[in-house]
Amino acid sequence: MITITACMIVKNEENVLGRCLDSLKNLVDEIVIVDTGSTDRTKEIAKQYTDKIYDFTWIHDFAAARNFSFSKATMDYIYVADADEEIDEENQEKFRNLKEAMIPEVELVQMYYTNQLEYGTTYNYDKEYRPKLYKRLREFTWQDPIHETVTLDPVIYDSDIEIIHRPAMSHAKRDFNNFYVVLDKGERLSPKLVHMFAKELFIAGDEEDFIKAGAYFEEWQRDTTITPEECAYIQCVLAKCARIQGNLELLMKVALKNIASKASAEVCYELGEHYLELGEYEEALIWYYNAAYETECQLNIHYGGDYPLKRLADCYRALGNVEQTSAYEELAEKWSL
Repeated sequence: MITITACMIVKNEENVLGRCLDSLKNLVDEIVIVDTGSTDRTKEIAKQYTDKIYDFTWIHDFAAARNFSFSKATMDYIYVADADEEIDEENQEKFRNLKEAMIPEVELVQMYYTNQLEYGTTYNYDKEYRPKLYKRLREFTWQDPIHETVTLDPVIYDSDIEIIHRPAMSHAKRDFNNFYVVLDKGERLSPKLVHMFAKELFIAGDEEDFIKAGAYFEEWQRDTTITPEECAYIQCVLAKCARIQGNLELLMKVALKNIASKASAEVCYELGEHYLELGEYEEALIWYYNAAYETECQLNIHYGGDYPLKRLADCYRALGNVEQTSAYEELAEKWSL
């Protein structure tokens, strides 16, 4: 049977940490907890489950903290847990079965991450696979009898284990602040992080968040090295930011560039919002329809689904079209992820 270290990074998690560790304590062989500056009872609670508790000075870098936690693990595999997760009894049994049946060739196990939309910040689906269990020491092997090469792709197993995500609050403001710390150092975000930043804004950001982030996104749009995907994400954010601030020139400039390449549902939706605010319902209908039926979402799946469908109903209601209002209300109600 394999052995497992559970590695966690925590800060002020007294409300949820015990719940998480209760569900893990009989599944893993070692628990490593890295504290990044708790001022509550987090470490006191952690001591009830493990003596392997380490302090790590927070440098606004989750990867650095994760790497430090991995360096303290000693078992065959590492299970990565967050304090706001738990594993129910049914999935604990599945976890034990996996542990007994695991073959050494498997280097990474994916598990279902569920309940993602509760206080969700970057999720478009309530259940999806995530890598959760990692082989601690990876063995490299050569393959191919001629022009031999080292195998780099990990051996992945998709399990049926479900991890329940049960946050106590939204972490969006914390995440935005971490983005700003990195950006204010003059560091360039990777394409992946540009996507995550834009996605989190559209899923969990408020108007104040968009306005603050807008300055960074305006600067990025002038970067000639950005990828087409980054460009689309930036245009979505700037379209909403411009509409919020009443900057018609920027809205049209961004929207026209977006539509000329590959129109995004989010941009079409913001054009619909602009015309709705003006009371130009027939113009708004065009753009909401395009958001719902003619384009694809870049960041938040709702912008191509129930959001524009509800707005189509609002526009037809304002125009006195009872039949179409009822039809789109029904479509919006039936829409699901």
